Amino acid sequence: MKKATLLALGVVTAVTVATSSPCNAAFVIGGENGWQLSTDGIVDVFSYYHSTTPLPNTPAGFTRAASLLDNASTSEHNQRFGIGVGLLPSVVAFNVKAPTTNGVDSTVRIGIYPSIQNQNDTRFNTGGNIDFREIFYTAKGAYGELLAGRALNLYQGKNILTDMTLLTSGVVGSRANTVNLGHIGYGYLYTGFGPQIRYTTPDMAGVKVALEVAEPYKITANTGKTNSPRVEAEVSYAGKIGATTTQAWLSGLYQTAPRATGNSNDESIGAAYGLGVGFSGLNLLGSGYVGRGLGMLSAQDGNVLPNSAADENGKTRLHWGYLLQATYKLSPSVMIGANYGQSRQEKNDTEGATFIAMKNQEAAVATITYNLNKFTQFVAEYIYSQNTWMDGAKQHSNAFALGTMFYW
Repeated sequence: MKKATLLALGVVTAVTVATSSPCNAAFVIGGENGWQLSTDGIVDVFSYYHSTTPLPNTPAGFTRAASLLDNASTSEHNQRFGIGVGLLPSVVAFNVKAPTTNGVDSTVRIGIYPSIQNQNDTRFNTGGNIDFREIFYTAKGAYGELLAGRALNLYQGKNILTDMTLLTSGVVGSRANTVNLGHIGYGYLYTGFGPQIRYTTPDMAGVKVALEVAEPYKITANTGKTNSPRVEAEVSYAGKIGATTTQAWLSGLYQTAPRATGNSNDESIGAAYGLGVGFSGLNLLGSGYVGRGLGMLSAQDGNVLPNSAADENGKTRLHWGYLLQATYKLSPSVMIGANYGQSRQEKNDTEGATFIAMKNQEAAVATITYNLNKFTQFVAEYIYSQNTWMDGAKQHSNAFALGTMFYW
């Protein structure tokens, strides 16, 4: 199970662990003069059943924020069975390593992330099932590591990487989604993959510092020019204290952009953090985030999801959330786990009365995983999720998932 977990984490974000060598690749082909080609990947298949209560009624003249749970009806439960991927799509990745030159190891990675399900219960609607999330190169030496290309962003990156539902299903969202949500929007925000230039220091007794200059996003629907970069940073630690493994991190995000109307700027600012300890098969984790202008699904989603990062007046909201988790290995092949998380936003004093914003999205997950061998894993999972709007209306979902993952 340990090897499979490490491989999956390496596959989904080789960049975040700042490695310049292929990620536990199953196949390594040596070329002339020290060049190497390798591949790694995952096949990820989950069946799931979920029952979601109706959307709450919206008073006449009001607009209600969209729900992440899969139900467009205000009169009956939505019950659905589906087969697709979990939070993580399947992965096919290729790595090219150049000969070590002047003490520098250079590596290129291309990661292709396909999904398997049709969309919206339509047999022939298979669009959006291939996602080129990763294409970057790294140059690593005594000075640290330089990364350039498209890769997972730093801010809240480790929040999602340390969630056990990364390798399972988690919250089942809309049928139109190509993946399930895990705890995205229910304990952390999706950091996303994006174009960037990043520097990471060498390992300093378990401590690393990373700085990322990235492409800016529109922060709200009223954002005008995106004329300054988005900046992200992270300080992390990983090591052992006696027989106890420990990891901790603190990451941050900042971007400002002028509004299309008015003289003020839109601003996104956030911090994320986490602490995990492990001993004798038990692993405990707590992570969280806080900031303004972040949104309720993906960090800085206010332009794509109107009234998410900001209210009707364009003023950004305060967003925060957390995830608590415990996993325990019953044997080398069997692990059980449970976690609970929520994402919240606060209503602004000047917010209009006709828009009913989402207040809280929370979810609890219980899972058991079994590793048949070093490359085949089976998962059974129960998921409870609930949304609460600012007017107190609620919607909840019960879901069951059975899945398998094959690693190479």
